[in-house]
Amino acid sequence: MTVDLELTARGEATRQRIVAAATAEFAEHGIAGARVERIVAQARTNKAQLYGYFGGKDQLFDAIFAASLDRITDVVPIDGDDLAGWAVRLYDEYLARPDLIRLATWHRLERKPGGHLTEHTGRLEPAKLGAIATAQAAGRVVPGDPHDLMALVIGMSMAWSPVSNVYAATVDEDQAVHDRRRELLRRTVAAAVTPA
Repeated sequence: MTVDLELTARGEATRQRIVAAATAEFAEHGIAGARVERIVAQARTNKAQLYGYFGGKDQLFDAIFAASLDRITDVVPIDGDDLAGWAVRLYDEYLARPDLIRLATWHRLERKPGGHLTEHTGRLEPAKLGAIATAQAAGRVVPGDPHDLMALVIGMSMAWSPVSNVYAATVDEDQAVHDRRRELLRRTVAAAVTPA
């Protein structure tokens, strides 16, 4: 029994090393540019274990990407009555985990150039859209398609993200700079979504 537990723990540790190495590799190089050889070398394992856990490079990316979406949803839950605060929390998550937004961008570029980012996001959206619709029904958020409002707020939160076409913020910048951006983001989103 102890041997089985040790093997299970070692197997899970290997799996987690693969996930960490693959997350970095895919975030840096995308799906097409990622190399299994670099992932297994960084994870201190071999291709057989990677394929045993995930099936292949494409399935590994899918697993990594799904986990990244779950993380953003869990770590940054929406509050329909405080969309400005949600935007700021998204900004902070992009600072803390720039790899997550890069993964989503690679997925958009290499797999899904139009429509929902994935079927997975389509399943996550009803709760977000419901929160916005509830706030709209109470008169606390401007009328309009809840999906469009959600997309607008997310887009605003990404203004300084790692995939910004203007400027990508990093955690190394002065805290006062981040505070200034957070306040601007909060005011701007509030002005955009609050009824006159």
